[in-house]
Parts: sequence; C-alpha cells; structure tokens
Amino acid sequence: MGSDDVTFYDEIGGFETFRRIVGRFYEGVATDPLLRPMYPEEDLGPATERFTLFLVQYWGGPTTYSDNRGHPRLRMRHAPFTVTPAAAERWLVHFRAGLDSVELTPEQDQRFWDYVTHAAQFMVNSLE
Repeated sequence: MGSDDVTFYDEIGGFETFRRIVGRFYEGVATDPLLRPMYPEEDLGPATERFTLFLVQYWGGPTTYSDNRGHPRLRMRHAPFTVTPAAAERWLVHFRAGLDSVELTPEQDQRFWDYVTHAAQFMVNSLE
C-alpha cells in the first residue's frame, strides 16, 4: 500500500471506532445466557481486547493481534465451544448493537455487516 491508500480501518475512524463496536458487543454478551458461558474468563476484558485487536488487524490497522497471538486460526480457537446456529444469531444481535453504536455510512455498515454475518456462519460447528 502506498502512503495515499486509506484502509477501511482508517476510513471508519481507526482504533476508537473498533473499541466502541466491540465494547458494545461485549456489553450484550455479558448478560446473554447462551453466549456468556462460552467465555470462561470471569472478566471479559481480555476477550474484548483480543477481539478488538483482531478486527483492527483484519480491517487494515496495526498487526498487534498477530504480533502477540500468531495467526488468528479462528475455527481452531473456537473449536472447544459448541457454536450453534442459535449462538451465531445471538452473536450477530450483539454485533449489530455494536455497529449501531457508531456512525458509519450505509456502505461502511453493510461492508462490516457482510463480513460479520459470514464469520458468524463460518464459526458454526454444531447443529444442536
């Protein structure tokens, strides 16, 4: 990328925007009876940081996630948890709230939403 190339990360406001989206997402997860048990840590802070850094890197921001954790290997990291279609739908409810908490253009919102809906479906590993 040249110095004039703007990433989606930059376009939507950089780290602060991602922090707000993920923060709102985890506010919902914290009280969700289906999703909360999938997070073994009592404090969701570390999960919030990991997810924020992952999304930041995915969308063209700093590579802090991979620098600290290596390749994302999303399916492998989520394999210990039963991710059903219902869990994916609940995950999307909370992510929708996160996206709605920031000011994105309709095009930016759609681009982000398309990615997360695909990711949620990709993580499903059980139909029960």
